[in-house]
Amino acid sequence: MGNEISLIDVLQEDSDDIVDVIQTKMEKKQIYEYIHVLDSREKEVIVGRFGLDLEEERIQREIAKDLGISRSYVSRIEKRALMKLFHEFYKQSQGKGTGSIG
Repeated sequence: MGNEISLIDVLQEDSDDIVDVIQTKMEKKQIYEYIHVLDSREKEVIVGRFGLDLEEERIQREIAKDLGISRSYVSRIEKRALMKLFHEFYKQSQGKGTGSIG
């Protein structure tokens, strides 16, 4: 009985990255849902970092070069944008089922 195998165990046997892929797809969907709360610079950084309209995600250094700003500034913009997205997600999730209008 102590040797039960979960679905995650089976999936990980086939592909170590399957859980990460599923989580990433879910995160991207949530980002799309709340991206309207970001200003244009924040959107640019988040879209590039998460590969929302591209095939691949980009590193901060690449985004910094394209925008003509430092990598550390890209990092700060990214953190600020992710916090905005998190707060919007939290605010919306708290309003569901309570009858309140957000």
